[in-house]
Amino acid sequence: MGAVLAGVMLLAGCRQAPPDAAGGTAAVASPVRPTWYGAVFLDVGECSSFGRTSFTEVSCASERAAARVAARHDGTARDGPLCPPTTDFVLHISEQWPAADEDGDGMVPRGYACMRHLQPPHPGDPGGGGGPRTVVGDCVYALDSGRVRETACDGSGPREPEFKVTKAVDARSKCPASTALYVRLGGAAPVGCAVPV
Repeated sequence: MGAVLAGVMLLAGCRQAPPDAAGGTAAVASPVRPTWYGAVFLDVGECSSFGRTSFTEVSCASERAAARVAARHDGTARDGPLCPPTTDFVLHISEQWPAADEDGDGMVPRGYACMRHLQPPHPGDPGGGGGPRTVVGDCVYALDSGRVRETACDGSGPREPEFKVTKAVDARSKCPASTALYVRLGGAAPVGCAVPV
């Protein structure tokens, strides 16, 4: 089966970055002709090829397989559910009306896939320095605008870490006294308590 897919891969940003959350970069994808292995293009558990500007669905056993879908949602990442905490990147899928598609209805719906690399490094892991979500164990540095950006805790990122998120709570008042910075995390415990490193 063939269909045209235009997508955008965000190296960070499952949701639009809040004022003090990690930022991200985006690259516009060019059309590709995917081959589907399941009923839905890039469904949970399926794999994508390598690429910075275009992706195809490939067998997870293929030497071309680069990342596995951890979660898949219709609509936009801004309005939809958060990706799992250890997501490495988000693949945005543009709505298309190809001649052939995954379920024969004449369209590939707009959506996004929360992706996890098959091999390390995993920027979505705590301390990994990236991924679309900031989680407990991640390190950040301050920007001039009052925001923060994630960086690798081991110092291998573009900037040295200044703070480490040590706890997630539902209100700032529940952070330990040693907290020097509050980081917006989202989810059920949306406040990250960060200490200097």
